[in-house]
Amino acid sequence: MIGRTFFEEDQALKRYASEPDERKPRFNWREVALNGSDLAESRLVIQTETESRNLDPEDIANTVGSALTDLLLSKNETDIFTEQNRSLVAQVSTSVVRQLLENQGIDAEGKVVLSEEELKRTIEKALEQHHAYDIARSMMVKRNLSMSDKADKPPVNGSRPKLVPAGVVKVIRRNGDLVAWNPDKIELAVRKSFLSLHMDSEPAVDVARALTAKMLESGTEYIHIEDLQDMVEDELMLQGHRRAARAYIIYREHRKGLREDQEAESAPSEDDSSQDSMVLVTKANGDTYLWDGLDLRKRIEFAMINLEIDMAPDVIEQELRRSIFGEISEEGLRTTLLLNAKSLVEKDADFSKFAGRLLLTYIYEETLEWSIVQDGIEQLPKFHRKAFKENLRRGIEIERLNPELANLDLDSLSEAIDPVADLDFDYLGIQTMYDRYLIVDKTASHRRLETPQLFWMRVAMGIFYKEEDATSKIIDLYRLYKSRRFCSSTPTLFNSGTLHSQLSSCYLYKVDDSIESIMNRGIAENAYLSKWAGGLGGSWTSVRGTGSYIKGTNGESQGVIPFLKLHNDQLVAVNQGGKRKGSGCAYLESWHSDIFDFLELRKNTGDDRRRTHDMNTANWIPDLFMKRMEAREKWMLFRSNETPELHDLYGKAFEGRYAEYEQMARKGEIFGKEVEAIDLWKGMLRMLFETGHPWITFKDPCNVRSPQDHAGVIHSSNLCTEITLNTGADETAVCNLGSVVLEQHVNENGEIDHEKLRETIRIAVRALDNVIDINFYPTDAAKNANMRHRPIGLGVMGLQNALYKKDVSFASQEAVEFNDEIMEAVAYYAYEASSDIGKEKGNYSSYPGSKWDRGLLPQDTIDLLEEERGVKIDVPRGGKMDWEPIREKIRNQGMRNSNVIAIAPTATISNIMGSTPCIEPLYKNLFVKSNLGGDFIMLNPYLVRDLKARGLWNQGMIDRLKYHNGELSEIADIPADLKAKYITSFAIDFEYFIAAAGRRQKWIDQSQSVNLFLAKPDMKTLSHMYRSAWHKGLKTTYYLRTLAASSIEKSTIDVKKEVRGIAGGGGANATPQEGTPTPKDAQACSIEAMMNGTECEACQ
Repeated sequence: MIGRTFFEEDQALKRYASEPDERKPRFNWREVALNGSDLAESRLVIQTETESRNLDPEDIANTVGSALTDLLLSKNETDIFTEQNRSLVAQVSTSVVRQLLENQGIDAEGKVVLSEEELKRTIEKALEQHHAYDIARSMMVKRNLSMSDKADKPPVNGSRPKLVPAGVVKVIRRNGDLVAWNPDKIELAVRKSFLSLHMDSEPAVDVARALTAKMLESGTEYIHIEDLQDMVEDELMLQGHRRAARAYIIYREHRKGLREDQEAESAPSEDDSSQDSMVLVTKANGDTYLWDGLDLRKRIEFAMINLEIDMAPDVIEQELRRSIFGEISEEGLRTTLLLNAKSLVEKDADFSKFAGRLLLTYIYEETLEWSIVQDGIEQLPKFHRKAFKENLRRGIEIERLNPELANLDLDSLSEAIDPVADLDFDYLGIQTMYDRYLIVDKTASHRRLETPQLFWMRVAMGIFYKEEDATSKIIDLYRLYKSRRFCSSTPTLFNSGTLHSQLSSCYLYKVDDSIESIMNRGIAENAYLSKWAGGLGGSWTSVRGTGSYIKGTNGESQGVIPFLKLHNDQLVAVNQGGKRKGSGCAYLESWHSDIFDFLELRKNTGDDRRRTHDMNTANWIPDLFMKRMEAREKWMLFRSNETPELHDLYGKAFEGRYAEYEQMARKGEIFGKEVEAIDLWKGMLRMLFETGHPWITFKDPCNVRSPQDHAGVIHSSNLCTEITLNTGADETAVCNLGSVVLEQHVNENGEIDHEKLRETIRIAVRALDNVIDINFYPTDAAKNANMRHRPIGLGVMGLQNALYKKDVSFASQEAVEFNDEIMEAVAYYAYEASSDIGKEKGNYSSYPGSKWDRGLLPQDTIDLLEEERGVKIDVPRGGKMDWEPIREKIRNQGMRNSNVIAIAPTATISNIMGSTPCIEPLYKNLFVKSNLGGDFIMLNPYLVRDLKARGLWNQGMIDRLKYHNGELSEIADIPADLKAKYITSFAIDFEYFIAAAGRRQKWIDQSQSVNLFLAKPDMKTLSHMYRSAWHKGLKTTYYLRTLAASSIEKSTIDVKKEVRGIAGGGGANATPQEGTPTPKDAQACSIEAMMNGTECEACQ
């Protein structure tokens, strides 16, 4: 009878049976088999699913002896390999061989073929015949433990089939997990009851069969383990096995007592631990199904294609299953798997692509109605082609897509779609695209109608659908997108091919000195522009200053500040296309009488009615101020209504008129306030340090070097400081942006692939030019300017990655030279492309009289600036390419676009492309990037590859990289050349940023978003940095970045914690997050950056 001692022995037996053989005493049971007998000459063969092998009597003896060893160890006996025990093992093994030969058929080759299951059952039967019931029980315990690895496998070679198909009935374990019904487990549990009484255990087969049949007849889908065990007791009684039933009941009571003694139910039990875990998943509509993980294993297989991840698929599956319990929603299952996947990125940079591919499989299922289990990845091209047409029709039906797209050659376009290109996405890129760019059918199912490749094709179709030979041009642009050679800006990606084709990125306006202009141009029109997803940059310099006389009312003006407050509130009230907050930047020239109040607009103290917490600000600085500041001379502030010409003048003309107004002010003829130029400069830098605003931009370089100096004046730059276009009473400047991915145009030898770069740029320039004609214009002034001048802004991204491919440090003269070389090539091919399109389609209307028309290219205008300024421009002239063919083309053909190049920030689209933002260095080698989609671990893949190549990438290196916040300088094991190559933004001297920017600006006809980085800024350093920018001829600068006072999350360093899973929160040691403000960092970022975790997205 089962008692407490038996139960304790049974638990000990399980422990020993589960121990690896190398941890237990070893005995040579094989030698006890009856050598030399005719039995040893018999040819027994074990057939498994994958192989067949000979079975010798020695194998049987070893199996019996091992079971005996486990039994005796569980009873704390040490005298195991005795003569008596050896004799018993020999007799049993002989009996087994004899029974096998008698009961199994012999095949044509004279062999007896049997399954492993048949062998084990024969051994257990022989043990019972020799009254060795405890050894038989030990065998069953071992078999029960191994069953977890073989649950639900189909039987082979006649072994008894299961009566219930896998998945029909599920057993609910005590911890809530679901496991598949397994008749063999029921049989084993019942056998143990018989064996404990030293009785024949064969009736257990009938009990298991009867229970299985009843479950099948009842139609029950779920049964709790306790109810199942009650059924076992009842069936034993019903079949007349009362003693076995009583033993089973007593055993259950002892198990219950053990569970009650333990506070947790985590210990494995024979009743429920060895079956494969199943999860009850609830769909959004309330329906449920059982998830067995088969699809996950296939997703892992797909996600690992061509990746060099040093982690086995089964280990990855275990990592992904963390935090998944017995019941979960379908969305919760997906979210948990993805969160666990992206948390692995810190282990290997390739996990970023792995996690992205995992997400891709869910996108495919949502959009294509494809199943990774039923259809497989081989069918993805077919499903893409089918969905391309069907989803296009659906998009037109719900009035999201332009019906004219349906008139294109959809068969040819569908054949060009290449799902394989999706393998290049990383997780941040695909998640960003999924969250914000793919078109969603919100009328019913809230289902996305696009996969990434359908998205790229839709964007290309929307840009080229009106072209002659539209099909080939669409496919050309699609190829650039899919191969990550070029990307259009966010507004174009949002709206191309839709019924609302607002594809432009930036709008520049000028407010004149009248209440009508202020309210119409500065407020109302900006609301319209902001509504349709445009970033705003405008000049408010013409608005008269505080105390100015108002003739119409005989009163005094309150100045420009209250109106800027109105503009700030308008940006808050009218968001961009319903997708993001309105964004704007107000510019004020440095002689305006309200300049000191303007500097303080972003302060968090003072009268909040005179603060603009949601609007960016920028200084529009004339060269004369910089010269006076450096000479420590006086500077005069004026009221703009009394000095109306100053805002429209620049260079020597400005200096002459400014001096005249100074004399008038000193005579008392007009208002004038004299200050020390250095004091105003310090005020600018002080506010820049404290609030991040106003930015520093330079009026004269923008105008003197403008190709359109004959057709107006540049009164400001845009929201992101890369656009420099004329504005006026009837013109709101518009620019359409896109960026070339530089690293895709640098070959493995670190050389520029000129043929590929030229091809990319020619397609890109045509695409940007097309946007002008198909664009939606919220205001007449915007349409007027864009149609007259046709400016575009071709930029670049991935400079840092290109330098990695060249094996060059960002902080090096070689990098500065590469900036010069690559920007010259981009400009060369861009200006050529615009000229060729001009020949084909005609020049822009204001081309006559432009610098292009006068034979002046951007690089020629540096000398003009130097002459106007009277101060040396510290930039080397000339380049490596022969420009005469381009000059000849422009002379003969003209230009299609007034302006062609502008380097925008690209933070968002560089995420999609898997590249680095525009012209910036890497923030950290390991950090967390935050944006509207959440937090994303970023690990530098180039660094990981280099460390792997040198045998330095391991868990210890990961821990040290985290400990040192993604910086390499303090890690002793990393060679000096790698430390130089992978230097990060705040460790680079500002002179390299400025020098590289000066080299690029030489070739650019507009400007560039130049972020400047200082780990520990001080007034002297700031002054030197911005003065250096002016001396290098830069037109504009953008953000001042200061180092965030944060550190890498170290809680997952293995010396402290080994558990991996969903990345935890930060706390005091939060991972450095790009764009996430600390008290110090917040002062150096715009409101947009603080809210979105990056920069403004209008230009991206």
